[in-house]
Amino acid sequence: MTKRIGILIICCLYLSACQTKKKDLLEAQVYRDLEEIAEDGKLKALITYSATSYFLYRGQTMGYEYELLNRLAKKLNLELELKVSRNLDEMLDELNNCDVDIVAHGLAITQERKKVVAFSDYLYLTKQVLVQRKPDNWRKLTVDNIKASMIQDPVELIGDTVSVRANSSYFKRMINLSKEIGGNIIIDTLEGALSTDEIIKQVVDKKIKYTIADGNLARINASHYPILDVNIPVSFSQRISWAVRKSSPKLLEAINNWIEEEKQGLDYYVIYNKYFKNKRSFKRRAKSDFYSLNNNQISSYDNLIKSNATALGWDWRLLASLIYQESQFQAGDTSWAGAKGLMQMMPSTAKELGIKDRENPEESLRGGTAYLERLYKNFEPVKDSVQRIKFTMASYNCGYQHVKDAQNLAEFYGLDKYTWDNNVDKMILALSDPKNYNHEIVQYGYVRGVETYDYVKEIFSRYNLYSSLVN
Repeated sequence: MTKRIGILIICCLYLSACQTKKKDLLEAQVYRDLEEIAEDGKLKALITYSATSYFLYRGQTMGYEYELLNRLAKKLNLELELKVSRNLDEMLDELNNCDVDIVAHGLAITQERKKVVAFSDYLYLTKQVLVQRKPDNWRKLTVDNIKASMIQDPVELIGDTVSVRANSSYFKRMINLSKEIGGNIIIDTLEGALSTDEIIKQVVDKKIKYTIADGNLARINASHYPILDVNIPVSFSQRISWAVRKSSPKLLEAINNWIEEEKQGLDYYVIYNKYFKNKRSFKRRAKSDFYSLNNNQISSYDNLIKSNATALGWDWRLLASLIYQESQFQAGDTSWAGAKGLMQMMPSTAKELGIKDRENPEESLRGGTAYLERLYKNFEPVKDSVQRIKFTMASYNCGYQHVKDAQNLAEFYGLDKYTWDNNVDKMILALSDPKNYNHEIVQYGYVRGVETYDYVKEIFSRYNLYSSLVN
C-alpha cells in the first residue's frame, strides 16, 4: 500500500512538473508581437478555404480575406505566410498556441470571444439569417404559397432543428434565440471542418433542413442557388472582425491603423463588393470547372502539365505555377520581346528545340520543359533539389549566362555560389549596379535583376498556394 502511495506521489509530481514545463513553454512561445514578427519577416495568417475567403479560379488565387491580407502584409512590409484552417472550431486555439499571428476569418465580436482574443476594428456589419429551402416546385407557386410553406418568423423554429458548427457564433445565437422566444430550438452540431458555404450547400441538397449564416454569405450563395430563402433575420447587426492574441497589442494597433486607412479609400469597398455583392461573378466561378471548390483543377492544361512535369521530375503544381507566371495559361499570349505561347518561348529557342508552333499547347509545353531540363542539368553541383530548381527558373527567366555571372560574383563576395536563397539571388539583384556588372569577373553585363528575383519568389509563393488548394 505504501509503495502504491509512493508511486502515486511520484506520478503526481511528474505530471505537475510536465504541466508547469508545458505552461512555461507556452508562455514563452505566445509572446510574439509586431517587433518579433518584423524580425521574422513573416506575417503568419490563418485563413479558411471557402467561396469568399480563399480559393483558386483559373490559376489565380482569390478571396476577400486573401486580398485584404496581401494589402496588410504589404503595408507592414512583411511576407505573407498562409495557413489553411482544417477545423474552424479550433481557429482561436491555433492563434493562442502561436501557430499563427492573426485569424483572418469573418468572426462576430462576442463577449465570450473577447475573453480569449483581441479583436481588430470591425471590417463590416452583418446580420445572421436563417437559410432554408423553398418548395421544390416554387417557380410554379404564388408568393403567398411559397411563404406559407416556410419559416416566416424565428418563433416558428420552436421544436424544429437547426444545424450549425458547435463552436460558431451561430450556435451561441441559437441558444440565445431559444431563450428569447421562450421555446426550445433543437441544435444539430456539425463538424468544425465544414465551411459556412459547405453547410449552406447541405441545405440545398436536403441533407439538413435549416442553418444560420451571416447575411452577406447567405445572399451571395443564394444568388447561385435560387431555391434558397435567406430573408429571415435571427439577430441584430453584428460586427465582423479579425482576431490576434491579447499579447500582441502593437500588432493590433498596426492592424487597426491599416483598417482606418483602408476604409478611407475606394479599393476597400470594391474588394467587399467583388466577393459579397457581385452575383454575376460568383455564378460564373461557381459553374466553372477551374474553380478549386468544384474540381481539383488549376487550368484546362492540367493533364498536359502533369505528363510533362513527370518527365521533368517536378511537382506538377510547381510547373503550373511557372506557366501561370509566364502566360497566365493563355496559349496565344505574345510578349513585347516576341516570346509566345504557354511557356513564352523565344523564336530562337523554339527553333533550336524543334518547336514549329509556339501557340500549340502541346508543343509549347514539350519545348519549354525540354529547355528547363537542359538548364537543370547545368546546375548539377547544386545538391539541394529546391535550390537547384530555383537556379533553373532564374536561368529560364534571364538566361543561364547571367545566373553564372551571379554565381561568380557570389563567390567573389564570399557567398555560397551553390545556394540561391540569400546568396546568389542577392547577386542577381547586384547585377543591376554598374560597379558589379562592370566587374572583371562578370562576362555578360547588366541584367534587370529585380525581375528575375521576383520571378523565382513569386513562382514558389504561388506554388505554396496551389499546394494548399489543389491535391
